Amino acid sequence: MHSYIRPDQFVALRLPSDMLKIVKLIPDTTVNLGKYGLFPANQIIGRPFYLTYEIDSPDEKDGHVLRAVSAAELHAEALIADADVDGEADGLEQEEGTPMRSNRETVDDASTQRLTVQEIEELKKTATGAGREIVEKILESHSALDQKTAFSLAKYTLRKRKKFIKRFTIFPMDVSLLTNYILEGRDAARTLELRDEHIGLLGCLGNVHHGGNLALDSSPVPKPNSRYFVVDDTGGLVVAAMAERMGILYPRDEDEADEDEQQHTPNKRPRPAPMSASGNTITVVHSYSQPNLSLLKYFGYDTDKPDESHPLHTHLKSISWMQLIDPMADPIYENEPPVLSASELESFKQSKRSAYFHKRNRWEKVKSVVDEARDGGFDGLIVSTLMEPAGILKHLVPLLAGSGSVAVYSPTIEPLTQLMDMYSTARRTAFIHRRREIETQGGSDAELNEEFELDPTILLPPNLHTLRVRQWQVLPGRTHPLMSSRGGAEGYLFHGLRVFPSTQKIQAAGAFRKRRKVTSTATPGSDSDVEMASTSV
Repeated sequence: MHSYIRPDQFVALRLPSDMLKIVKLIPDTTVNLGKYGLFPANQIIGRPFYLTYEIDSPDEKDGHVLRAVSAAELHAEALIADADVDGEADGLEQEEGTPMRSNRETVDDASTQRLTVQEIEELKKTATGAGREIVEKILESHSALDQKTAFSLAKYTLRKRKKFIKRFTIFPMDVSLLTNYILEGRDAARTLELRDEHIGLLGCLGNVHHGGNLALDSSPVPKPNSRYFVVDDTGGLVVAAMAERMGILYPRDEDEADEDEQQHTPNKRPRPAPMSASGNTITVVHSYSQPNLSLLKYFGYDTDKPDESHPLHTHLKSISWMQLIDPMADPIYENEPPVLSASELESFKQSKRSAYFHKRNRWEKVKSVVDEARDGGFDGLIVSTLMEPAGILKHLVPLLAGSGSVAVYSPTIEPLTQLMDMYSTARRTAFIHRRREIETQGGSDAELNEEFELDPTILLPPNLHTLRVRQWQVLPGRTHPLMSSRGGAEGYLFHGLRVFPSTQKIQAAGAFRKRRKVTSTATPGSDSDVEMASTSV
């Protein structure tokens, strides 16, 4: 992730009302923040993140409308309010018999504010100082301000500052911020109501990890590089979360690379760039002509016009279900363009020659991706979709390597409980016995596939998870979850590991204790002989 703002980059602006606004900073344009004002995008391009700016009237010297607010100034109001509250409490403790000041008898209505709406609107047009003058005028015109407690006055001042102060803070776009923005923006169904904790657990159960700085073109691909199957119906949010964990979501800036090379000395070991894996790949399986990965545009990668310098351009692959299950039914894969000689290509016009190379390159790309996917050996499978999970796992689990992780997310529990039953111990035992019967009778695998939708012996052990992080109010005697927190789907995850069942017959035999033999020198038929025989029995 970059440490400064680049042109044509998506950023998140936190407004004084604690709301987030995602904007694309296009050079030579103006960013509109509604009632909080306007500012040129060029004035924040190239500056670092996490700074707070105030929008004021243009400066006469350089025309700047933004002023960087220092940290001391940001926390001054909060520190003053805390000091006032503490000072009032100390005064009450020192003076015994002084009645406690409260708002019980205070009537705070519209009549206490002498400023009218028209006067406030005029102040908005003429006032400077990013709205601070408006807040001061409102406080001065309040007739019952002296009746408020320090805590009530701080709340009233903060409410007016959130309404009139023209400030914003810049944050970089990451998966967590985008997830919360979509979840709170009344568009949660677009991402199947995925939350931060779901995305984190999905990556952990799927064993999605950084692959180091090993080469991608080495054959075979060395570990810890991994290849993953992904079925994503969240608009690319799951793909972005995986790419962030794998180190292929954020491109490295060329200026930072040049600085590292200049600072490198022979006695100093070069430090690898953070989040710069070069060997991990993601193969997206989709149901349409192309996958829906529209959310990747927030991270600088547009699937319609991909940037070749972005890591996802070489590490992200896509394949349709038709190409995976029956590639000969796909016209692109089946119809190979003929190989033409150089003399034949020279006789073509430029447009016809370009069309031939485009068709040939597309066929080679599709063929390489399809053949690689059908060869299998993938290290993990991540599923987040509303489709039936059993049909997905039936075709993709056999293509995983040994100990490959399978993680399936569903907003409801019913599809995953059916999946748990299909991979249960009872279903696995019935599958093994039925397969032996068919082999003994000389039957075919078609009979077994009719009775069992999928092979329950190749995925162990099936587990079902759910989690939810709730916000709690922790005060003396008032500890309870916040009742205003968002509802929605609870969210469940299925997890299993790819295994290869043994083809040989395994017999388990325990260690039996040997019976001790009793020998006797007594004469046959004596009483001692009868007693020893009874004890040995």
